[in-house]
Amino acid sequence: MPVNRNALIRYRTIDQCLQNRYRLWTLEDLIEACSEALYEYEGIEKGVSRRTVQMDIQMMRSDKLGYNAPIVVQERKYYTYTDPNYSITNIPLTEQDLFKLNEVVEILKQFKGFSHFRELQGMVQKLEDKVNTARTQQAPIIDFEKNENLKGLEHVDFLYRAIMEKKVLAITYRSFKAHKAATFHFHPYFLKEYRNRWFVLGIRSPDQTLLTLALDRVQAIEERIGEEYIPNRHINIRTHFQDVLGVTVNIGEEPKEVKLFIDYRNAPYVLTKPLHPSQKLLEQSAHGITISLRVQHNFELEREILGFGDSIQVLEPPELKRRVKVKLQNALDQYASELTMGDVQPFIRQVQKTGTAILEDIYIQAEIARILSILERNKKSNARFRQGKDLFAIRQLFKEIPSLKPLVFNRNLMSVLQNGLGEKYFLTKALYFDKPPQSNWFVSWHQDLSIAVPEKMEMAGFYGWTQKADSIGVCPPLRFLKSAYTVRVHLDDTDFYNGALKVIPGSHTQIHDRAQLQAITQSEEPKVCQLSRGSIHVMKPLLLHASAKNQKDQARRVIHLEFNCLDLPGPLEWAEREELDWSHAFKEIENN
Repeated sequence: MPVNRNALIRYRTIDQCLQNRYRLWTLEDLIEACSEALYEYEGIEKGVSRRTVQMDIQMMRSDKLGYNAPIVVQERKYYTYTDPNYSITNIPLTEQDLFKLNEVVEILKQFKGFSHFRELQGMVQKLEDKVNTARTQQAPIIDFEKNENLKGLEHVDFLYRAIMEKKVLAITYRSFKAHKAATFHFHPYFLKEYRNRWFVLGIRSPDQTLLTLALDRVQAIEERIGEEYIPNRHINIRTHFQDVLGVTVNIGEEPKEVKLFIDYRNAPYVLTKPLHPSQKLLEQSAHGITISLRVQHNFELEREILGFGDSIQVLEPPELKRRVKVKLQNALDQYASELTMGDVQPFIRQVQKTGTAILEDIYIQAEIARILSILERNKKSNARFRQGKDLFAIRQLFKEIPSLKPLVFNRNLMSVLQNGLGEKYFLTKALYFDKPPQSNWFVSWHQDLSIAVPEKMEMAGFYGWTQKADSIGVCPPLRFLKSAYTVRVHLDDTDFYNGALKVIPGSHTQIHDRAQLQAITQSEEPKVCQLSRGSIHVMKPLLLHASAKNQKDQARRVIHLEFNCLDLPGPLEWAEREELDWSHAFKEIENN
């Protein structure tokens, strides 16, 4: 029986209402919903009558359209489905539908041998399998790769129609690097799928270059009525992607020859499924094969190579070989620096007992390199360094260089702080010490007895104070020192010959006068704290420690962090108090 479009809109609307179990639906509610849907889709303003909706419900309940919808009335007032999972969109195909679809499949299969219809082959197989499954009620016999939970798939049809009809769009988009979404006008030209992820190509204005937008980063799309569409004069769609793997195209860049060696175990996979249409077999032996590709160097090429793990080797070009080696080394470092709860808690217990402990490989070498790069760039522009006022330190480090904070507080350090110290702790001081090669800078035996408060705190004399650089050093009651922890992040390999700290374990339980300090340092055997680059040294402030002169041509660069969990009394406050955001790693991922 034929069904007109208005009736289908009403059926679909009633179905969507009854699927919503968070609301009770009266007949009047369904009438209002159907009237709004007809106005939205067809521009019909007169609405629908009570009798029309009642007849629609009866039709949906019946077998005339194959719906057999389980609609009941509860409390003689509210309409609902007895089956919460039911929807008219889930009903099986009728025999007539299956017959028609089978005819379509047979027609499409006739074109399978034609080159112009090669891309139809996968679609025909999908449709044929769907029809066969519906007719026989058997399990599917073919499964195509798909990602039904991928964000942005709902935009594909809208974008396809916009390209066909040459419509200008307003797109709200947030790239992985942007802190917030931006809305801009967009002239779409082409849709591209790569590994179940969809992209749209187009431009924002005539004088701008081609953009490739990932649909999973699109937050909203709407049509711009009355704005003139700019036709595609930028790219030849047929050749645009011919020199790349994936979707990242550097316009104007010539492809380069890439030579790869694949071991004998994986060689058959690459020979039967080439990495790129330009793939050529250069050499074959019992050990494996050497192939060449003529492609641009892009992100997807690196990802493809890295996906083979240890079964592939880049031979040429040198820059690609270097980048892949660095990424593999960073991956290995990630495993070497892996930290567990079993590592953290015994470590903190050792600090509490002896006042000192070392934890290796908290940072991978790539992280240390980035930290040092930022420090060196900022040191050159830092006024204190330029004026020669402070040759060896940057105080209030994260206020001076905010970009350092997420690098220093990496996942491992946050695990040490959160699982070892606890979330009640906060940062009270951050400094960068740069002990250059052959410097005469050294520190004699001492305890750290002061804390930093702002200069404006005139009441610092409450405890007695001494002026220190940008802050006032205050000697607090013992409990403030006992609750504190110092974390020293080592950016260089450190040993006795380049000024490593010497400490006396167990000397952190009390404040020692001059005579006690001298007696302890003369009778106890000090421990030299040798650390490798990327390790941390955690110590208690009262621990007796000293450092020697640098005796070799090697820097000793350290980031010095202090933490506490107590608020200062009276009018005093910490000079650099900064709460730790324990969820910052997740926020960064979300913001990207």
